[in-house]
Amino acid sequence: MSISRTIFRQYDVRGIVGTDLTTEVAYGLGRGYAALLAERGIVGAVAVGRDNRPSGTALRDALVRGLTECGVSVVDVGVVPTPLLYWALHHEPVVGGIQITGSHNPPEYNGFKLCLGTASLHGADLQALYELIVGGRFPVGEGRVRHVEVIDRYVQDIVAKVGRLTHRDGTPLKVVYDCGNGAGALVAPQLFAALGVDGIGLFTESDGRFPNHHPDPTVPENLEDCIAAVRESGAEIGVAFDGDADRIGVVDARGRIIWGDHILILYARDVLARTGRGQPIIFDVKCSQALTDGIEKAGGTAVMWKTGHSLIKDKMKEMQAPIAGEMSGHMFFTEGFYGHDDALYAAARLLRIIADSGKRIDELLADVPPFVSTPELRIDTDEATKFAIMSRAVPYFKATHDVIDVDGVRVLFGDGWGLLRASNTQPVIVARYEARTPERLDEIRGVMEGFLRAQGVPL
Repeated sequence: MSISRTIFRQYDVRGIVGTDLTTEVAYGLGRGYAALLAERGIVGAVAVGRDNRPSGTALRDALVRGLTECGVSVVDVGVVPTPLLYWALHHEPVVGGIQITGSHNPPEYNGFKLCLGTASLHGADLQALYELIVGGRFPVGEGRVRHVEVIDRYVQDIVAKVGRLTHRDGTPLKVVYDCGNGAGALVAPQLFAALGVDGIGLFTESDGRFPNHHPDPTVPENLEDCIAAVRESGAEIGVAFDGDADRIGVVDARGRIIWGDHILILYARDVLARTGRGQPIIFDVKCSQALTDGIEKAGGTAVMWKTGHSLIKDKMKEMQAPIAGEMSGHMFFTEGFYGHDDALYAAARLLRIIADSGKRIDELLADVPPFVSTPELRIDTDEATKFAIMSRAVPYFKATHDVIDVDGVRVLFGDGWGLLRASNTQPVIVARYEARTPERLDEIRGVMEGFLRAQGVPL
């Protein structure tokens, strides 16, 4: 069949619906996944879920048809956030799973996150899947479909793990939570109620067209409603979720954004204090120097790694790390949880830390030395150009600076750093800059963006 290799990215399959991602592709993906199971001698049912984008139903039907025609039975968990598909891998008798989701991308996108066992399929395995699809040799059989409900069971599990959340005097935590009309809207109201939180929900109607604001908490403008609601209500904290609720955004009581790298400081302090010093804490190349310093001060070993949920999970398993996180708000927990990224659980766990400490999040982070940082910046380019530019960036900056090149190029300036990396999910170059002062930040940004302009990248 005709299928674009470009939608088979580093850690998922993702494209524009009706253009490079069609029901024919979904059908082929189902058959290719069945062929991959057969090739590896894996026998059993597969969990399938989808987020709430309008295109998800047709893609689901085509995917399931491809699987069942090749003899693979399906456990359909319905419309759920991505973390609930991952959760189902641990609670249903399945050998793998597929979530249909466009994650944080605009509504016209959709995609597939694939797992074998409880591990994500990525990199060379996704390319092998592509070759099986275009090769056209598939097993034949008659799989069955079984529908299961997971939301209620998931909520019960989280409450059992985290406990009900109250202040020391027994009063509930007051929390604003912004679902952005994403799939998290199907779970968050029930979860926060079950946790005993005094919750103020924003955009809790499930609508995969995202009519109010785009559900991507890494973009400051998408947090404006959450910030306003926190200030107006006097809430202690605001949390926001991306479209499939595997990434968290946080706003403090004064309406200031707390980025993922600072949230991870709190998780790291908590887990190292409870379970022992010396453990590795993993984070991606976009994170602040404040995180490295915070982990080491808390007695942990700071490990910088590549961006991407699949890559982080692999590194966690390799190093037996209790937690990991990304600047983008993906938070991973093996200590007390299942090892995958789950923004709903991450919110509950953060609220547990706040409740136990008796302090607000800004008070908990008051001792973190200040750095001046940009948010994650996305510079438009195209799929081929972004990788070509990055191949030139590494030797260019290595000639004059110390460089960390595990993922793109993180250029060290002594009193700050600049990062350029090719996104694995969108046709953009991701940039972030940090320094001790605004003036130095501008200088570092000028050096990094000067290179981009020399490559013909419009800024």
